[in-house]
Amino acid sequence: MRADVLDEPELEFGGGSRHIDPRFGIANYGPADLSSPDAPRAIRVGLVGPADHLDGLQAWLELCREPIAAKDERYPHLFPGFPGCDTDCGLHTTLVFSQRNIRTISDRDLRAIGKASRATALMNALDVYGNEIAALAEENRVDVLLVARPEQLQDTTRRKIYVSAGSRPVVAAPAVAPEEVSGDDSSLPQFANFHDMLKARLLQVRQPIQIIRRSTWDEATLPPAGHSRQDEATRAWNLHTALYYKAGGVPWRLPRHSVDLTVCYVGVAFYRNNDDDRLDTSVAQVFNERGDGVIVRGGPARIGGEDRQPHLGRDDAAQLLLSALDAYRHEHKTLPARVVLHKTSSFTADEIDGFQSAADERGLDSLELTWITRSEGARLFRPGAAPPLRGTLLTITSQELALYTKGSVEFYATYPGMYVPQPIGIRPVEPIRSSRGIGSENLALTKMNWNQTRLDGRDPITIRAANQVKAILRFCPPEQAIATRYANYM
Repeated sequence: MRADVLDEPELEFGGGSRHIDPRFGIANYGPADLSSPDAPRAIRVGLVGPADHLDGLQAWLELCREPIAAKDERYPHLFPGFPGCDTDCGLHTTLVFSQRNIRTISDRDLRAIGKASRATALMNALDVYGNEIAALAEENRVDVLLVARPEQLQDTTRRKIYVSAGSRPVVAAPAVAPEEVSGDDSSLPQFANFHDMLKARLLQVRQPIQIIRRSTWDEATLPPAGHSRQDEATRAWNLHTALYYKAGGVPWRLPRHSVDLTVCYVGVAFYRNNDDDRLDTSVAQVFNERGDGVIVRGGPARIGGEDRQPHLGRDDAAQLLLSALDAYRHEHKTLPARVVLHKTSSFTADEIDGFQSAADERGLDSLELTWITRSEGARLFRPGAAPPLRGTLLTITSQELALYTKGSVEFYATYPGMYVPQPIGIRPVEPIRSSRGIGSENLALTKMNWNQTRLDGRDPITIRAANQVKAILRFCPPEQAIATRYANYM
């Protein structure tokens, strides 16, 4: 057993410059695709929502063209100011608005949403918003759709969700109020989420959607119960970076040396469909070091008789990886030399055989299979009250690692969290690299999240994206065509 502290991985920004923190990298050097002719210099934004919401949102976005001061001088690296969003600073782009690209939700529709029972209100909102968004997208005058969620709309109570926890499944029991699923609402799902269901309904729309709450731009509006509000500069950083990525930009990328093999990162997760009657398809995310993501939907899964975890059959595992590789080749016109496949459950002999046969069929030089679990039981402690440093790696055996992706951060001079951090578990199958190499790569992959701009993500992008996608696909019937671009799910 050995403990190491890994260096914080660097990211690449404009001109090939590097920094460990996305915000400082963008502020100092610009986005990674700064010199690319394909970088979005102007992002045409479509707006959909209540009229009073859209007025306030657009006014706040106009203010964000100018710098926003830092929150706290005590932690200048944790809460840096926002440099502004314009062509000569920050992301080196500008948001473009046009009255033609604004669709307002009528007061009549909003009143109907406010008066209906919770589940019915949600379905009504999906219809109203879905129609306006689809109509605006069809005109093809925008790059990204910014959707202001109605304040009076609430999600229904949490439904049963299968979660892989160590070697056994955990099922969170639903707690649905009877009035929410009675009468005319009885056919609606026990759990209904506006964000996920709206994106599921509009997966055929080419333009990605960014859903935003009023509390993001309006300081007078409190965030929902159980949610805290970030400082204004951080909110501006996160929103503008997400819009830039969704518009086709590359805010940052993983550095790649000339001697490195081309690599494809695949994330595989499992989900139950909305009716809860089928452990549905595994989901594969296909990424490269730029963060280009392609979505592949695989075949049905089953619960293993011994470990009670979801698994694929041999043929389904092979077909899933073949589909992922074909999607990669379609996108990049070549196959990678190396594939790193992360899964949210352990690997059976059939899965290993299936994935390896697909790799052999496509002539891959290297295939690395790893189970990533959030239920690691090992813990480490530092002297004093501070949690372990982010990047602390505990090597228990060559096939059992624990990595602190959350923890104290030297660059921030503090622990930027509210709860005691827990490591993720890394379980490589027949590892061909050192524990440090595996840990460092996974630590770097936690930084490839364009929905937030702090450096300390918890999950590798493979697992995070797979979980984001499955949350949306559970509302899609198997025969529905789905978007293949990751930006449509985040």
